[in-house]
Amino acid sequence: MRLALFQPDIPQNVGAAIRLTACFGVGLEVIRPTGFSMDDRALKRAALDYGPLAHMTAHDDWDAFQASRGPGRLVLFTTRAATRLDDFRFASEDTLLFGRETVGAPDFVHEAADARVAIPIRPETRSLNLTVSAGIALWEALRQTSPRPAEQR
Repeated sequence: MRLALFQPDIPQNVGAAIRLTACFGVGLEVIRPTGFSMDDRALKRAALDYGPLAHMTAHDDWDAFQASRGPGRLVLFTTRAATRLDDFRFASEDTLLFGRETVGAPDFVHEAADARVAIPIRPETRSLNLTVSAGIALWEALRQTSPRPAEQR
């Protein structure tokens, strides 16, 4: 299981994703270009001291990400999805992909996805925060594919 962010705009979201993936023990893929420098103070502040516990790979572009993917499906989370999160069945090799905070994922990313999934929310709202969505999706994917997603305290 991996989490991937397509051209994220907000450093705090990537920092929070570093914490999220460190806590759950999954890899994080960041697809450039990003809307900020990866040395950004906001990114480091949001990640706190979880960076050494995370396995993050930054890819120069979409093609570099695609070339490194390996086995498993590419599962795109989007408001334009045909399948709801609670109806989708994950596999342990899936990569959960999230688009840019401001514009989502472009058509070529939608076309490359093996599945498109939406997190159901109230109709009068537009979307959740990127890392909140990633946390919801990742927890459900791990719940389905792992007997115990994380060590309990």
